[in-house]
Amino acid sequence: MRIAIFGASGRTGRQLVEQAVAKGHQVTAIVRNPDGLASDLRGAEVRLVKADVMDPGAIAPALADADTVVSALSGPGRAPSSVWSKSTRSIVEAMREASVRRYIAITGSMLDATGDGPFFRYIGKPIARRMLKGSADDMRRAEHLIHESDLDWTIIRVPRLTDRPARGRYRIALERNVPREFSLPRPDLATCALAVLADDATIRHHLFVAR
Repeated sequence: MRIAIFGASGRTGRQLVEQAVAKGHQVTAIVRNPDGLASDLRGAEVRLVKADVMDPGAIAPALADADTVVSALSGPGRAPSSVWSKSTRSIVEAMREASVRRYIAITGSMLDATGDGPFFRYIGKPIARRMLKGSADDMRRAEHLIHESDLDWTIIRVPRLTDRPARGRYRIALERNVPREFSLPRPDLATCALAVLADDATIRHHLFVAR
C-alpha cells in the first residue's frame, strides 16, 4: 500500500514510518524539516517530501500516488492553538485535489467519555480537558472538519502516549472508550493505525485504543 504520512518526524510518526516500511508499504513522509527524520528512515523505501502542511497546494502533489493518508500531527498542549484544525483543513483540501479518499487521523480519547467509568467520566477526563484546553478545543474543531468531509475517514482516539517499548498487544473499541485507558506505547499505536488502513469496518467511525 502507498501511504502518505504527516508528522513523520515526530515520535509517533517515526514509529509509523519504521513499521510501514517493515511491512512492505511504500511510504511518503511529508515534513517541514527533513532533518527531523532519522537518517536510517530516508532510504529507498521512503520518499521524503519537504512541504508545509498548512499549504494544501504544496502538499497535494505529494499525495498524487497515495492510497491512504495518515496524520500523526499534534498540537502544543495547554496553549490556545489552531495547529490541529488548520492542518486538518489543509490535508482534507489536498486529498480532494489529489482524489485520495482514505484518511486516518489521530486525536485524543479525552474528547469523549462514552463507555468510561465514574472516575474518568467525572474526574479524569474533565481535568485532562482543562489542563490541555488548547489541544482539546482544537482537536474538536479538527474532528468537526473531518466529519463534514466526504472522505473515508477513521479517527483514532488515544489516551496518554508513552515512549515505552511495544507490548505487542492493545485493546480497541468502536465509538466508546475501552476500560481503564490510562496510556498506550507509541509503537503499539503505530501498529494499530497500520492495521486500520485496510479495515473497512472502521470507516467513518471513531476507534478508541489503549494498552
